[in-house]
Amino acid sequence: MKKILANVLSGFFGGILIVAAFLVYQQSQNTKERSINLNPFAQPVNENSSPTVGPDFSAAADKALQVVVQINAQESDQLVKQKQDQLNKQYRDPFQDHPFFREFDLRGFGFGTPYYNQKKGSGSGVIVSQDGYIVTNNHVVEFADDIEVILKDERKFKAKKIGTDPRTDLAVLKIESTGLPILETANSDQIKIGEWVLAVGNPFGYLTSTVTAGIVSAKGRDLNMQLPQEDDSQYFNPYGSNSQNPSTQMIEEFIQTDAAVNPGNSGGALVDSYGRLVGINSAIASKTGYYSGYSFAIPINLVNKITKELISTGNFERGRLGVSVSNLDEEKKKELNLSFSEGVVIETMEDNSSAKYAGLLPNDVITKINGKSIKNYDDLLKVVGLTKVGETLNVTIVRDGVTKEVPVRIRKGI
Repeated sequence: MKKILANVLSGFFGGILIVAAFLVYQQSQNTKERSINLNPFAQPVNENSSPTVGPDFSAAADKALQVVVQINAQESDQLVKQKQDQLNKQYRDPFQDHPFFREFDLRGFGFGTPYYNQKKGSGSGVIVSQDGYIVTNNHVVEFADDIEVILKDERKFKAKKIGTDPRTDLAVLKIESTGLPILETANSDQIKIGEWVLAVGNPFGYLTSTVTAGIVSAKGRDLNMQLPQEDDSQYFNPYGSNSQNPSTQMIEEFIQTDAAVNPGNSGGALVDSYGRLVGINSAIASKTGYYSGYSFAIPINLVNKITKELISTGNFERGRLGVSVSNLDEEKKKELNLSFSEGVVIETMEDNSSAKYAGLLPNDVITKINGKSIKNYDDLLKVVGLTKVGETLNVTIVRDGVTKEVPVRIRKGI
């Protein structure tokens, strides 16, 4: 009996073990199936992989932010009074001294001398020397005699206007400070289309220390546009009128980028991905006055040449060739029996001009200056317009089918 009972108990417990093992196995299978069906599209993750990110401009931006300043420019009360007095003389009213007109100011109703409205504006600038010289656009400060400069650390200074050059839209200011940060400058002639650049400035006068990024989309751009005469809200507009007077025509050789630039950015820095100064932001192509996709900067190589003279003499004294020219067209090609179609033809020369003293003659075709091709009048304007009195230009001409080089020392224009 005891033997039978032992066999029954052994069988009972053995069955329980078998059933338990089966249940554990079944549960593990169900768990595996649920984990597989939970997300049939899930893929294993490689723990060593890292997300793809764009270029990091933080170091370049930090450098540029330290040297870009905010500029607030306006006409002083004294200057406003002087201009109001000029208006009073211009609009001299025989009744303005009458007691009735002295008692009641009716100018707001269109009677008597109009009010003169004080001009104000804001923009940006770039510190270019540790002792306080700052480069900006001429149109930011041209009208002003009361100029305030605010540094990145919020220190404020009254600035003195050292010199301006309207034809390149550049101006130099000076504040009384030392030990200021400056940027290394790049060679703007070597910058390539497609390179990353950053625009740093103070758009709209209140979005201070703003950095935007883009690429160089063109070089040597000539927009044939006029500068605004007042503040930065009247920004560049290439759809405006174009001066026909060569002595006042703008000299333009812009770096074009797609970095966002708006009113207030004028005079700010354009830097490369290393934080080197490439240019001074100056213009946008827009029918509205606000950013529409393209902005323009004055190349730093040009900036350096102009500002060096502004700091030392207060102005950039340009010379003149003293010639009138025409572009080389098909009619001129036939007349002069030429096989090429690019260059400018000297039509007439002024007495005592640089060209006449050097021995140039009418019908000489200028094809190069200092080794740079001269394809048309605009090319000639850029080269000569950036040449100061006393410099010598090596002018390549074609005369009677013979190519020769003539050194022309630039004399002061009359």
